[in-house]
Amino acid sequence: MSLGTSVIICCHNSAQLLPETLARLGNQNVKGNLLWEIILVDNASTDNTRDVALRVWPHDSPVNLKVVDEPKLGLNNARRRGVRESTKEVIAFIDDDNWVNEDWVQTASEVMSHNPGVGICGGSSLGVFEAPPPYWFECFQKSYAVGDQVTQEGDITASGGCLWGAGLIILKEAWDFLERCHFEPFLMGRQGSRLTAGEDLELCLALRLAGWRVRYEPRLRLQHFIPKKRLKWKYLRQMHRGFGAATIGHDPYYFALRCIQESHLLRLKRTWQWRALGTSKRLFSHGLKLFLAPFRPFEGDPDILDIEKQFGRLSALLSSRRKSEALFSIVSHAPWNRLATNNFRFP
Repeated sequence: MSLGTSVIICCHNSAQLLPETLARLGNQNVKGNLLWEIILVDNASTDNTRDVALRVWPHDSPVNLKVVDEPKLGLNNARRRGVRESTKEVIAFIDDDNWVNEDWVQTASEVMSHNPGVGICGGSSLGVFEAPPPYWFECFQKSYAVGDQVTQEGDITASGGCLWGAGLIILKEAWDFLERCHFEPFLMGRQGSRLTAGEDLELCLALRLAGWRVRYEPRLRLQHFIPKKRLKWKYLRQMHRGFGAATIGHDPYYFALRCIQESHLLRLKRTWQWRALGTSKRLFSHGLKLFLAPFRPFEGDPDILDIEKQFGRLSALLSSRRKSEALFSIVSHAPWNRLATNNFRFP
């Protein structure tokens, strides 16, 4: 039996990008018994996103396109609204700049139907550019959710279990389990033009703690359109600062997944002061390296991006120190953390 699929597109001022994205969805090759739908979430847009979506989607299409509003800005808010509106067993998230291949919906249903226990799955993407990419793009393409996410095909739970949000497939049963257990993400994702990040990894980590498996399926292919304004070195630096800030929301999950026994040293390592000290040391190390090699090229230098990431992490630790420390206790004792119970052991 094929599981039905709800494709959810979260949009904020997406009027210019939507026509091509919806055209690719309109060309899907699916088998006759597969039921699927499209839910477009208009997340506090100030342009005509809703009107464009309703205009370009064919009125005689056998697939229903439903447009709903989510006035509270934030990617996680939009996703939750989309899932609440969904009626199928599989949730498939795509961004407004993702052009999925013709077999994408069919493949998503097949993968989740034939792999019981998999709660979340991702695939590969190919970059499509408004302007020629800079010389450094290939080195940092994963920062743009482009390329193969991992080299291993199939179950990647034990080897890391981390996926990016472009083309993320989730079993609705797994999502609903987190919701019933009152899972509240620390990281909210993109909020308008703010380059916040890390919500996809937090979701993967939470599902792993809840006992679900993570799968990588390269047959799930899409093209990721990247406008020229994102192909600037300054933009990449800002993204890495956002990546660094997100890491403080991931720390408690990694501690929980390691199943480390409680100790005085562990309690010390959880404190924001300890983590801030370690981040400061890494910042100093990268800065010293650049100082000793002053003639290195500035643009395309990975040490610059590492500095941005550590600076973002340190800033977040200082500004959210109480909240980030409280998250350790929340994750450790959360009802959705089945790793902490006696009847479940992470493989």
